[in-house]
Amino acid sequence: MRRTARLLTGTALAVAAVGLASPAHAYDGEAAASGGLEVYPVSVVPGEQATVRTPACGADGSAAGDAGAVGAGAFPLAPDAEEGAATGRFEVPPSAQPGTYEIVATCGEGGLRVTGDLVVTLTSAREQVYPRGSVKTGVGGALGPDPVQTAAGVTALAVAAAGGTWLLHRRARGDGI
Repeated sequence: MRRTARLLTGTALAVAAVGLASPAHAYDGEAAASGGLEVYPVSVVPGEQATVRTPACGADGSAAGDAGAVGAGAFPLAPDAEEGAATGRFEVPPSAQPGTYEIVATCGEGGLRVTGDLVVTLTSAREQVYPRGSVKTGVGGALGPDPVQTAAGVTALAVAAAGGTWLLHRRARGDGI
């Protein structure tokens, strides 16, 4: 019992040590303290405008934005007195392909670089697309387009159920089939 407990404790400690030492889980204090780059809306369709905002450059700081990954090129970020952050806008080109793109902003003072993700889709998240019509499965349905066929199908099922019940009843009485 004691040996099993030691083995499990040692394994848990080893896993925790490996998790803390791996570069994928490294803590970037500068990026976390800066607030990063907020991109909104997060999901856009080609031709729409996107806004970026970062508190990393300070209330009076400006920044240079780069949306070259999506094909929009460079854009300025100006200080926003109300929000205490640098804000900028760019238009996603109509030729942009669906995917996730990294948007970059570099602060004027200190050269701090912050990034955020922009998702380009073919349909806007604001436009809900609902399916219309019936599904062509070849099975049919109770609410098909032809009420005569529906009634004939229901009648056939009722006759089959009644006949099956009658045969089972005869068999149970010993009359045979």
